[in-house]
Amino acid sequence: MRRRGARAGRPVPVASAALAAVCLAVALPGQAWAVRAGAPGTGAAGAEADGGYAFADGIERIHGTATTGGAPTLTRGRTYKDEIGGGAKLVYRLDLDARTNAYVSAVAVPEPGGKVGTFDSLKVSLQDRNGYDCGSNESRFGSAEFPRPIAAYAHRTMNRDSSSCQDAGRYYVVVERRGKDPAPGTWDLEIRHELEPRLRTEGPTAAPENWPSASPPTSAGEPRERAGGAGFADATGLTEGEWTDRIEPGQSLFYRVPVDWGQQLFAGVDLASSSGGGFVISALDVTLFNPMQGVVTSANPVSYDGKQKSTDLEPLPPVKYENRFDPDARFTNTRFAGWYYLRVSLSPKVAEEFGRKPYGLTLRIDVEGAPGADPGYAGPPGVFDVTEADRDAAADGRSGAEAAADGTMKLVAAAGIGTGTVLVLGLGAWTVLARRRATRAGAPGETGPTRYGPPAPW
Repeated sequence: MRRRGARAGRPVPVASAALAAVCLAVALPGQAWAVRAGAPGTGAAGAEADGGYAFADGIERIHGTATTGGAPTLTRGRTYKDEIGGGAKLVYRLDLDARTNAYVSAVAVPEPGGKVGTFDSLKVSLQDRNGYDCGSNESRFGSAEFPRPIAAYAHRTMNRDSSSCQDAGRYYVVVERRGKDPAPGTWDLEIRHELEPRLRTEGPTAAPENWPSASPPTSAGEPRERAGGAGFADATGLTEGEWTDRIEPGQSLFYRVPVDWGQQLFAGVDLASSSGGGFVISALDVTLFNPMQGVVTSANPVSYDGKQKSTDLEPLPPVKYENRFDPDARFTNTRFAGWYYLRVSLSPKVAEEFGRKPYGLTLRIDVEGAPGADPGYAGPPGVFDVTEADRDAAADGRSGAEAAADGTMKLVAAAGIGTGTVLVLGLGAWTVLARRRATRAGAPGETGPTRYGPPAPW
């Protein structure tokens, strides 16, 4: 995730870094999240005005068009905010070369308390100038018919065996809100565009046929507490082991795990028991997304009767570049290294049957295999990589926004600002981040960002 002053690899001026640190230092504890989310397009009310979803830091407002005529251009490394009505279609423009793989994702955030159906969906397509689909994906709510953030992505993949979508020039991204009878109201959109560099030499073009699919044994040791985030940008870092959290009916919590080349991710979620009686179909929804917010897989929907419930993601292949050439979604969407995201959502109907209160949650994470070398990119991998800083952020439970703030402070210090100034700015920034982490963990006396689906009547 890039800060505003660091787009497209440009260095952040010392003055800009210092200013960012000052802003962090002077922010009041309850305003720390709003400082990051209050960029153009997010609105002054922060998370609460956006249904509790934490949009990306530095997000920019954009307005897609109904047709290709006059479609606004998406720039690599930037994240945009738009909105889409029922049955609507929005178009954006891309200018691509003939060397790199291109990706665009869209996260849809329905209105809290709104209605969604089994066939309501978000579709993202990347098309050439002749309307040919280079790649598309569609994400549905399915049997878990309650509002929660959903995401889909599209890509242009360079393939020497293909003659379509390989040329440089203009391309279009089409985002559609679909359904049999689209519900009224608008969904907020978070749109992101990234490029993946070509390989220095051609690699294999077939996914591996044999790979270990047996789930590892349950991790030993006591579970540790870690509070989930309110969006992809706010997702809490996790490492191997068991992690506990609390989730309220209607909430969606986000977590992220760094998965390097050659590694396999195994994950499961347990929902604790509750007093009272009742039954809720498809109460718990668990979905795994890749570094571009493409759906890798979802766990089987969990119905809830007050007894403890458990669900696991199906075994996933090791992350490999050549996975992209297999039609199975588990392969094609584990095509690159980076942050993999878990979204855990609890139906608001649980509150009707068992009461509006926090419910215990346990996440089981295991990453198998030693980190391998990248496939031989001809340029910087960008987000499609796992660095030591990423591993540190996961171990500390930092979100992308927090890790970026930490990086800004290191940059300020490295720029050679006077020792006293660095100390003051650093203490201010770290105080804000520490208070925010305490807020997310449920510290008394603090008011943090409202997660998706605030405790209110549905």
